[in-house]
Amino acid sequence: MTTKELIEKLDLEPLSKFDHREVSGVFVSDMLSDVMAGAQSGNLWLTIQTQKHIVPAANLVDVAAILITGGKDVPKDTIDLASRFNIAILRSKLPTFELVGKLYSLGLGGK
Repeated sequence: MTTKELIEKLDLEPLSKFDHREVSGVFVSDMLSDVMAGAQSGNLWLTIQTQKHIVPAANLVDVAAILITGGKDVPKDTIDLASRFNIAILRSKLPTFELVGKLYSLGLGGK
């Protein structure tokens, strides 16, 4: 499944400028060190973190996209940095738990 398909199926809001990518699995964590140690290239990373430090972590691991849950506001400097590095930042009003269920039902597990 691609980021474009996920945006359409889950009514996600794209915040940054990016090229669409294939999503190979899901990783859920709000700790940057956990993401850098456990997420895999191509994962969709679900988090409530919005500070600009999420962008280098996402870049290091090569996640397909960062999905901000709970409708959190994302600072402009975070969005601008993500756009500069072609990293997708998406947002959903849904809480993390609900999104995980929807992603699982779409066939995306934690790979």
